Amino acid sequence: QVQLVESGGGLVQAGGSLRLSCAASGGMFSRLTMAWFRQAPGKEREFVAAINWSGGSQYNTDSVKGRFTISRDNVKNTVYLQMNSLKAEDTAVYSCAARFTWAQRYDYWGQGTQVTVSS
Repeated sequence: QVQLVESGGGLVQAGGSLRLSCAASGGMFSRLTMAWFRQAPGKEREFVAAINWSGGSQYNTDSVKGRFTISRDNVKNTVYLQMNSLKAEDTAVYSCAARFTWAQRYDYWGQGTQVTVSS
């Protein structure tokens, strides 16, 4: 069973930066595709970024391209989301998710971490 724990959220001014971390346990981290999602108040959850098992491929939603970078450390079993040039509209609960490389959907989720960007 994969367990995910996020950290690194907080309050930051617009234009600032934060780095989120998601630590995975339960084994087989190198066989997981990892992703970040976010949900703002009153809105549906949306995909932010994903990274494949080796870290060789990353995918970002258009609204964060050039500002957010997803990365992973397969020794530390951790995935990161570096967020730069933050905007008020980035305010949301950010959740880490995982799926095995052969799976179609993300089956494992963290509890989420709040990111608040003040304008």
